Amino acid sequence: MILNPMTFLKKGHVASAALSFTMLSALSLTAQASPSVEEDAQTEVSAQALIPLEMEVFAPEGTPLPRFMVDAAWPDMPATMIIGQVPGLAVDSEDKIWMLHRPQSLSFSDVGLAQDPPTALCCEPGPTIMTFSADGEYLGGWGGPEHAPEIEGVNQWPRNVHGLFVDKDMSVWVGGNGDGDHVVLNFTEDGEFIRQIGTHGLTDGNTNGSLLGNPADIANMNGYVVIADGYINKRIVSYDEASLEFDAAYGAYAQDPSGGTREGSFDQSQASSTADGGADPEATSFGDIVHCVVSTDDGRVYICDRRNNRAQMFQRQADGSLEFVEDIVIAEETGGTRTVSDIDFSPDGEFMYVADMMNSNIWVLDGDTHEILARIGRVGRYPGEFTWLHSVVADSEGNLYTSEVGTGRRIQKLVFMGVE
Repeated sequence: MILNPMTFLKKGHVASAALSFTMLSALSLTAQASPSVEEDAQTEVSAQALIPLEMEVFAPEGTPLPRFMVDAAWPDMPATMIIGQVPGLAVDSEDKIWMLHRPQSLSFSDVGLAQDPPTALCCEPGPTIMTFSADGEYLGGWGGPEHAPEIEGVNQWPRNVHGLFVDKDMSVWVGGNGDGDHVVLNFTEDGEFIRQIGTHGLTDGNTNGSLLGNPADIANMNGYVVIADGYINKRIVSYDEASLEFDAAYGAYAQDPSGGTREGSFDQSQASSTADGGADPEATSFGDIVHCVVSTDDGRVYICDRRNNRAQMFQRQADGSLEFVEDIVIAEETGGTRTVSDIDFSPDGEFMYVADMMNSNIWVLDGDTHEILARIGRVGRYPGEFTWLHSVVADSEGNLYTSEVGTGRRIQKLVFMGVE
């Protein structure tokens, strides 16, 4: 059965007025023009899966903007496999998509097939780290304590994984924000342990260069490994890429880290707590979740100060230090889980994409001026909608991939349709 994409519009998947009729017409023609059902079955399925997103435009009329549709058939997950919360995404140099998920976030009713004996016909959790091709083919996975070393009898694998980065050498970096997860681990692409920063169970505040405090995210570029350190500490910390020797630690505005540390272990209820008094986009220290760090080829470093509804942009200097450039404030009145959760850029750098957890949308900014141009998506559980939106990454073709935690527990592909 071939479905007209307009059917989805009638069922509440509202396209923005800015989404051109030309896109929908081309989509419909793609689905109807197949000379042979057998020859073009896959093409038809792919075309039928493209669904419009909601889009609100703030830029002046005529401003070129990227357009996306959701591929509701992506990825092609193995038949009996299921994923839990997804707190990490990465795209490598070959445009493979890497996904980090939390098998322990699945309940007994999700994984009946994995019980001994099985209690249901489906399902079983996928590996903690999974890879997919750009067209959604499952390529394999690995992860878990068996991949990590022990130090004084304590396995170093995070109890609650958080943050994923795949560098230019195809090595994989993983952090964690569970009880005692004060480590960043580095592996080969096949899951062989290489090295680590920090030690599970040991933390010592914002000024200690060798110990971490629930690191949330990692970036390895331009000769430095930079960590958003993150759920207990309130800083970013920089290490030499080759030796992993401590380089420097920075708080808000690239000053010495301040603002204290979280008392006790982090739990998810604190992600929406108002005990901090609410977001303060002018705070002199980072909020209590320093959520992401994103580096660019030209030495820019962006930090997600999620609880203060802002990103901060730093610039790497000739001597290796970081200098503050500007605040980028996103929906400053937002409460709950707050806004700036992750950041990435279009391949040409023209557009900056900001994942907003509480408002459940992606903000589209000018890549140079950081002016807000539009937002796409809305809260919900259908294609192109988000629940606990966590991560956003772009591939070399301009497609976006998103992940959700909390009760969202999924990844989505937003297919780049061009700029208009």
